[in-house]
Amino acid sequence: MTTVNFKGNPVKIAGNLPKVGTKAPDFELVSQNLERLHLEHFAGKKLLLNIFPSMDTDVCAKSVRTFAEKMNPDFIVLNISLDLPFAAKRFCSANALNAQTLSAYASTFADDYGVRILEGPLKGLCARAVIVLDADHKVAYVELVPEITQEPDYDACLKA
Repeated sequence: MTTVNFKGNPVKIAGNLPKVGTKAPDFELVSQNLERLHLEHFAGKKLLLNIFPSMDTDVCAKSVRTFAEKMNPDFIVLNISLDLPFAAKRFCSANALNAQTLSAYASTFADDYGVRILEGPLKGLCARAVIVLDADHKVAYVELVPEITQEPDYDACLKA
């Protein structure tokens, strides 16, 4: 079991993140248009999974905006949280963002990717992490942000 911090207090998260060099677990996530998407939907594409607790927090919102601004066109950024698809659509509209936001509210994604928070005020939500997948969907980079209230290392993610 892994531990991260929320405002300096340790919280446990479920399982382990996928390891570099391994095949990424399949997922079922829901788009803003209520379409259920699986990993194979992105076959042959490099992916950056920006995983976070909720778009309704400043740091999470900033990560969505930053990856939208800085992203290499060779990658598809998937912004993943347990927010409902309606909230994601509202967020993108309010911020004039053309970002791919996917909801894990009805899936085992948080457990399968080892990011479900098990305790504390954010219990049940996703911890902040970035996972980069190559075109074969093998894990090329993993960052579990040690303090949930901090941003990921954008430069390291984008170099992966």
